[in-house]
Amino acid sequence: MLPGGFYRVISLQHICKVYRINTGDFHALRDVSLDIEDGSVFGVIGRSGAGKSTLIRCVNLLERPTSGSVFIGGIEMTALSDEALRLARRKIGMVFQSFNLLSNRTVFGNIAFPLELAKWSAPEIKDRVRELAELVGIADKLEQYPAQLSGGQKQRVGIARALANRPDVLLSDEATSALDPQTTKSVLSLLRDINEKLGLTIILITHEMNVIKEICDSVAVLDEGEVVEQGPVLRVFTSPVKDITKDLLTHVIRSELPDSLVGPAFTREPTARGDLMLQLSFFGDVAVQPIVASLVRKYDVDVNILVAHIDHIRSTPYGTMILRLSGEERDEALEHLMDLNLRVEVIGYVARHDDASV
Repeated sequence: MLPGGFYRVISLQHICKVYRINTGDFHALRDVSLDIEDGSVFGVIGRSGAGKSTLIRCVNLLERPTSGSVFIGGIEMTALSDEALRLARRKIGMVFQSFNLLSNRTVFGNIAFPLELAKWSAPEIKDRVRELAELVGIADKLEQYPAQLSGGQKQRVGIARALANRPDVLLSDEATSALDPQTTKSVLSLLRDINEKLGLTIILITHEMNVIKEICDSVAVLDEGEVVEQGPVLRVFTSPVKDITKDLLTHVIRSELPDSLVGPAFTREPTARGDLMLQLSFFGDVAVQPIVASLVRKYDVDVNILVAHIDHIRSTPYGTMILRLSGEERDEALEHLMDLNLRVEVIGYVARHDDASV
């Protein structure tokens, strides 16, 4: 509980999940604790087998934790009776990787199915289905069957069905991993739109950092059943701590120095007068400022840009750059960079020919 009596909308406290297998106990989750803000989009990322799907199924208790507690809206889900849990699950929608649509039902019938189970009246179902179909952009597909739809359209049906009972929480288990990149982008845009319009809290499981970058506010990195790193997406992207996080970011933030640019003169050991190899990471307003141009105007230095990449994390510009910095005022220029709103790291040195003996 937070000060003032308020709860995080979702709180996982010391969740463990152990499976009994022939070779002994398999620990799918190890002491996982997460607090997820109301109305946020929270990502959980990890490699295959990290425990992501087990974790999300523990949230709605499709998998009951071996130990630990799950709270949603201040209610301890792990303490509910079977009947109370069945009713509580109506406020938790779930979207699946494989769509899980009923092939013998139309789009209308698939979206209507949870409403029928909840005993809505026929007129109420009709109005709600049409409302949801409009929301997710498939109003013209209501009489079609799943076999007649594209992958993106099927996932939109799955999202509409998950929203049918007006849930407070939406769980997304690798919902875009079966889709092509363009369709993935459109589905993620839809999920963010739903989050903003409905104030819906979304937990999104994925193995792709690009998905986290597009939609999430915060992220937890799962590795071998443990949360090894978590925090706001911008912080995790700009200052990753764990090697697994850095590895997952490799294909999103390209900041490695190409082998072709690392010659025999490159060293990690400082040289008195050699060139500096710097890695800069910058975000926000500073990402669009002419940092290199102003550096050259202000100091007697030469700057060679070896690697540069700029992108956006949600709506925030973020970039990385590797520079080779040389000249009489290289140290003063370095101090200037460190005074700016940047992450500056000296990654190596390049000895000049006249410095070979230094």
